[in-house]
Amino acid sequence: MTAVETESQEGELHGLVALVTGGGSGIGAATADLLAARGATVAVLDLATPADGPHLGLVCDVADRTSVEGAVAEAVDRLGRLDIVVNNAGVGAQGTVADNDDAEWDRVLQVNVVGMARVVAAALAHLRRSPAAAVVNVCSIAATAGLPSRVLYSASKGAVLSMTLAMAADHLREGIRFNCVNPGTADTPWVGRLLEKAEDPGAERAALEARQPHGRLVTAAEVAGAIAYLASPLSGSTTGTALAVDGGMQGLRMRPAERTS
Repeated sequence: MTAVETESQEGELHGLVALVTGGGSGIGAATADLLAARGATVAVLDLATPADGPHLGLVCDVADRTSVEGAVAEAVDRLGRLDIVVNNAGVGAQGTVADNDDAEWDRVLQVNVVGMARVVAAALAHLRRSPAAAVVNVCSIAATAGLPSRVLYSASKGAVLSMTLAMAADHLREGIRFNCVNPGTADTPWVGRLLEKAEDPGAERAALEARQPHGRLVTAAEVAGAIAYLASPLSGSTTGTALAVDGGMQGLRMRPAERTS
C-alpha cells in the first residue's frame, strides 16, 4: 500500500498536529473543524476560547510576544508536536489614508502583520522537526485589488502576501512550506458587524455580493477548504503561492448580467 493510499484511508492529516490562530469563530473555526475531520489534532488559539470546545483551546493575543510564545509552547507540550500552522487571527480596518491615526495603524499592523511573524517565529523550531511542515497565512483580495476605503487593511494584507513569499524562500530547504489564501469578502462575524453599522445593511450586503463575479459572499467553509488543501502533505510541491478564494473577483472581468423582463 502506498503512502497516498494510506493517507486517504486514515485521513490525509492523520497523526499531524495543527495550530489555528483566531480559531474561535468564522474562517478559523471552520478551518479547525475541517483539519480535525481530515485527521489532525488541533489547537485553537484565540483571545477567548470555549472551555468545552472540540479542540484544545488556548488563550493567546498575537499582538503580545510573551502570549504567543507561551501558547505555542503549551500547544506543543500538550499535543506532542507541531506540523501545521494556520495564521488566521486578524482585525479589520476601514477608511481612506486620511481616516486612521497612528494608533490605529499600529494596532492593525501589530495584529495582522507582526502577529503572524510572532507566531511563525515561535513555531519554527517545532516545524523544523516535522516531516510535513506547512504554514498557511490568511491574506485577502485586498492585497491584490484596490478596494475603496480599505487603505490600512490593504496595507496589512499586502504585507502578509509579501511576507509569505519571503518566508517560503527562507525555509523551503528546511522542509517548511509557506502559502497564503486570498479570500474575497467572506460571510463572517466581522463582515456581519460591518453590515450592522451600515445605513442600509441590505443594500450594503447586495453591493458586496455584486462586486464578486459569482454574485455572493464567500463562505467560511470554502476558505477552510483552500487552507486544508495547502496544509496537506498531498500538496507537498505547492509553496510560495497565493490561492484566491474570491468567486473570480481578482482574475475575471465579467460582462454585466443581462436583464430579464
